[in-house]
Amino acid sequence: MAKVIVVTSGKGGVGKTTTSASISAGLALRGFKTAVIDFDVGLRNLDLIMGCERRVVYDFVNVIQKEASLTQALIKDKHCDNLYILPASQTRDKEALTKEGVGRVIDELKNEMGFEYIVCDSPAGIETGALMALYFADEAIVTTNPEVSSVRDSDRILGILQSKSRHAEEGGSVKEHLLVTRYSPERVEKGEMLSVDDICDLLRIPLIGVIPETKDVLSASNTGMPSIYMKDTVVSEAYQDVVARLLGENREMRFLQAEKKGFFSKLFGK
Repeated sequence: MAKVIVVTSGKGGVGKTTTSASISAGLALRGFKTAVIDFDVGLRNLDLIMGCERRVVYDFVNVIQKEASLTQALIKDKHCDNLYILPASQTRDKEALTKEGVGRVIDELKNEMGFEYIVCDSPAGIETGALMALYFADEAIVTTNPEVSSVRDSDRILGILQSKSRHAEEGGSVKEHLLVTRYSPERVEKGEMLSVDDICDLLRIPLIGVIPETKDVLSASNTGMPSIYMKDTVVSEAYQDVVARLLGENREMRFLQAEKKGFFSKLFGK
């Protein structure tokens, strides 16, 4: 049965779109037919990170308003045959996303087009686009940076998931996962950011992964490529671990410890 996964956060700029792109790409690389939807109407970025901005003709709102079909609007990823992108509109209002319209699109992706995973790239906060992305989720990846304000806002999102999702309305629950991004063990040791243990204690949901702070994320974004495609980088390995855990595999949690420096590195400050 198809699963809807929302990538969400309370605060902007924590790496939701980067995460949505890499997780959807990772699932597709594993052989699952996967669609990733940009819910950030008016401020779309997913198409840039996926490197398909020049191929956008129709968008999510066009499909909701029956101005185009899903077949016309979905863009096939250049790197993986199993991955498709549904971009957001840059010119419409967020109110164009209706519960009825979003539900119809998701049902069509599941039942008529045979998608096995639908990844929803949610805007930050609790405006219409975010609430629509959250409402239909079976699982949620709550993305946070290791700072107090980001963690506090993520706690608020958890409350909405537990009260305003379709599963909650039906007496069930959304399966929640915690993803910590831009994590630097060296800065944790200096007391400059929260540790993973601190964040887990505050949010009390299962940790699915830690994405280390690295310039490779920016390099991937600037070249229009999901970070998971960047071979032999820590960010690619970190996202591969997240996808594996999402699929039920056991993997050791990595990137939690500061790298041990040798004598000469300490001596010369490298």
